[in-house]
Amino acid sequence: MTTDATHPRILVLEDEVDIARLICNGLDGYGFRCEHHQTGRRFLQMAKQTPPDLAIVDLGLPDMDGMQVIRELQEHSPCAVLILTGRNDVTDRVLGLELGADDYLVKPFEPRELVARVRSILRRYLRSAESNDAPASPGTAVFSGWRFDLGRHMLITPDGREVSVSATEASMLSALLRSPNRILTREQLIGERDIDPFDRSVDVRISRLRRKLEDDPQNPALIKTVYGAGYLFCSSVSWE
Repeated sequence: MTTDATHPRILVLEDEVDIARLICNGLDGYGFRCEHHQTGRRFLQMAKQTPPDLAIVDLGLPDMDGMQVIRELQEHSPCAVLILTGRNDVTDRVLGLELGADDYLVKPFEPRELVARVRSILRRYLRSAESNDAPASPGTAVFSGWRFDLGRHMLITPDGREVSVSATEASMLSALLRSPNRILTREQLIGERDIDPFDRSVDVRISRLRRKLEDDPQNPALIKTVYGAGYLFCSSVSWE
């Protein structure tokens, strides 16, 4: 990801030209560099050549399913992802978050809301990058037989296997590891002051982390839910 916060590069995947023009014109006015593609294949090809800072992905595409685009994007060119969808279906939104997207926006949308969502996502990624680049910050957390390499966003299992996590998951896990045995609110985990009470992005990512860390994700031993308060990481943690 570029460190020049004033000119982040954004790839836009949208088959409707008028909507794509609305997105790009709105973002261009705030210093973002937009590149538009109408097909998933071309979009993935360009993302692989030069991974963007943020991808805006429409789910309804002429050549492939938008969910598959997100899956392949996160596998080959990991980056921040904002889902753009005309499907007013909670299941689709949650599935997108499960695949590693950072947020979603339902059509029709206000251009100002699009800009706000983009800025919010990029702030999270920039904080994560700055945290990982800080020379005084310890690089590896050790807990319950596991290791977490912050710089590589990589979990190492007790038997030595490597399990990657997304940048947002890494940021949330880092927050938990730096405050073990202490309740953290959803706002503290995501790094935002105000979260919509119906926003499930934090909960979905906690579920993803549990599936990677827990023997029984339905009865977690490491990441506990404290209902009405937040989440608690139940382990001692040392840093290397």
